[in-house]
Amino acid sequence: MYLDYYQLKELPFNVTPDPRFLFFAPRHREAFELVRYGIEHRKGFIVLCGEVGSGKTTLCRAVLASLPTQVQAALVLNPLLTATQLIRALLQDLGLPSDSRDRLKLIDLLNQHLLARAREGMNVAVIIDEAQNLAPEAMEQVRLLSNLETDQHKLLQIVLAGQPELKARLALPELRQLRQRILVSCELEPLDEAEVAHYLAFRLGVAGAATPDLFEPPAIRLVHRHSGGIPRLINALADRALMAGFVSAATRIGKKEVVRAVQDLGDLL
Repeated sequence: MYLDYYQLKELPFNVTPDPRFLFFAPRHREAFELVRYGIEHRKGFIVLCGEVGSGKTTLCRAVLASLPTQVQAALVLNPLLTATQLIRALLQDLGLPSDSRDRLKLIDLLNQHLLARAREGMNVAVIIDEAQNLAPEAMEQVRLLSNLETDQHKLLQIVLAGQPELKARLALPELRQLRQRILVSCELEPLDEAEVAHYLAFRLGVAGAATPDLFEPPAIRLVHRHSGGIPRLINALADRALMAGFVSAATRIGKKEVVRAVQDLGDLL
């Protein structure tokens, strides 16, 4: 409803993981580059952690979109799978037959595919999102997948993206073999107040705003305070504040509009 009023071409604060709207705060830029480095240089295991709503999925999709053509990548969004289902999901995303229920056959098929890609000079990567929810059996299968290698390098690069609980799981004694294989690890942090200001302006600019500084400084401070610097909560507050601004015919978003947004969202914050 507020698009025409604020001369926007699209919604600037959707919560969908659109890589075009990925704002590169310093830690996000560092994480992006580290994940790409780990994949392209065949480091095997890569871990990306961050709070709920910190932008992990968006960053992963941006990494996938930026990889060179010699990298074949798969994205597993649902980690609530058995070990066999996980392999089948991986094969399916790689465009391979996944009908068999024999895990050994499935792994052999995956290994043959990885070896064929390696002979062609190709690299293969898989990103497992919400990896903190992997069942113990599936987590062990992920570790075993890292054994697929040649004398020179790993055949499959595995990115585990998850909430801080993932770090806690990886610290368990029974996962020490997996933990020792992690060569690249990074963590997303909440945005500070200055970064929130840049974040709001950036997303408004991507959405076509003529004046990206639509949010006044007092409004930005409130958005930062009530969101804790978490991008998903910033999006929710900013979207609702724009709606409040539209209803009150405000030319810019001030403290009053953000207060209304906070009241509307209530317990969601």
